[in-house]
Amino acid sequence: MSDKVKIKVENISLLLEENENTQKILDNVSLKIHEGQVHALLGPSGSGKSTLLYTLNRLRQINEGNIYIDNIETRSLNILEMRRRVGLVMQKAIFFPGTVCDNILYGPRLIKEELPDPNHYLQFVGLSSDFGNRDPNTLSGGQQQRVSIARALANHPEVLLLDEPTSALDAQACEHLEEVVTNLCKEQRLTVVWVTHDLHQAQRVAENVTLLYQGKVQENGKAADFFEHPLTPEGRAYLEGRLGGVE
Repeated sequence: MSDKVKIKVENISLLLEENENTQKILDNVSLKIHEGQVHALLGPSGSGKSTLLYTLNRLRQINEGNIYIDNIETRSLNILEMRRRVGLVMQKAIFFPGTVCDNILYGPRLIKEELPDPNHYLQFVGLSSDFGNRDPNTLSGGQQQRVSIARALANHPEVLLLDEPTSALDAQACEHLEEVVTNLCKEQRLTVVWVTHDLHQAQRVAENVTLLYQGKVQENGKAADFFEHPLTPEGRAYLEGRLGGVE
């Protein structure tokens, strides 16, 4: 288990202004994400998990604080380089025009790298090469999500952001994906930030967890410690299913 901090989030806040009212979606959030590990973001609906995830590759812009990757402030990086280093898989797959292979090769073509074999990444996520020439919009939800993950991995990211990536997968596909991701962490030092509502999944895959509630960090530390002995009333309430959210 690595002690190297890959991403440092330092006192960030994100404000939403609506009808002359200002709401803090993220409120003074700080955490550290270690290289080569899975870090799970937990919390009820509306707690700020996905918003926090999207700030890590600048898809959402923070109003206060700083985010660092390898001790470099992310706002100082070229946005194309930032998105290559920090890949994102959203809960609902969105595709570029073209085939499955076109989508997998989109990133490498954009940064003008030598094109990899897309079948390698299809195999990674449990899909055969027969899928390569298909229109991704004709696939099932679970198949689409696996193509999204293959597309992200084809960019050789250092960090992979996953927003409920298994919500459309059956149990077998979910197990396969968890195995793929955890093996990448061990073998290639991939750093993964994984938003999940599934506590059992977080226990299976995560070394560290952060619990968010109403935009604030309530718990932050080793997953095993959190699941065995949560330190806060919010942590205990969440594990017992008593911490409500806002849809």
